[in-house]
Amino acid sequence: MILLDWFPLYNSLRIAGISTFITFFSGICAAYYISKLPKFIKGVLDCVLTLPMVLPPTVVGFFLLKTIGPLGPVGSVVLEFFGFKLTMTWYSAIFATGVVTFPLMYRTVRGAFDGFDHNLTYSAQTLGLSNTYIFWRVMAPNCKDGILAATVLAFARAIGEYGATTMVTGYIPGRTATISTTVYQLWREGNDAAAYKWVFVNLVISFVVLVAVNMLENSYRQPKGKAVNHTLSEEFERR
Repeated sequence: MILLDWFPLYNSLRIAGISTFITFFSGICAAYYISKLPKFIKGVLDCVLTLPMVLPPTVVGFFLLKTIGPLGPVGSVVLEFFGFKLTMTWYSAIFATGVVTFPLMYRTVRGAFDGFDHNLTYSAQTLGLSNTYIFWRVMAPNCKDGILAATVLAFARAIGEYGATTMVTGYIPGRTATISTTVYQLWREGNDAAAYKWVFVNLVISFVVLVAVNMLENSYRQPKGKAVNHTLSEEFERR
């Protein structure tokens, strides 16, 4: 019987959790403000921000390595002033997964915002509501299923990311190992039995994610707006 060292699962979950937290807010912020820009500028920014989604992960990792590595413009400054490296550590993978999953979060949320009925925004503006209130109480609730679906997909992508992650973190058992890098390493060592167990763990996680996304998509197809209209009605009555 082969006992598993569960560090790769723990490490993968914390990396995916932190990077998803970062891309959640950055992706929503970018999608919200870019959706308001002129069509040409919006198209240019879309191409730039979604480029990591179409580039090979190893290419993304290469650019990251040249940026945050000890000799890179960012990594060298951090090493000189703060005394620690941004590569070959467990948190290095946060940079990799963040860059790779950001386009997925951004484009999915952008799609939800583009499908939003902006008449609700105009109605809220006639009541004198602030843009912050309109976003959190009108727009976000109406687009919540799209936002949740993007979050789940970003988390799943971060869990399974290999190419960019291995470029900036390598494989150090008990320190930087993730599920994906562990499967590759075990395969290289000819330890198929242990590799299959980690493959099974990854399959279970992927299955749960797909079920969650399907449930959110089914919910997203249902008529929306009742709760939002109720909120606007309450604000109208107050005034």
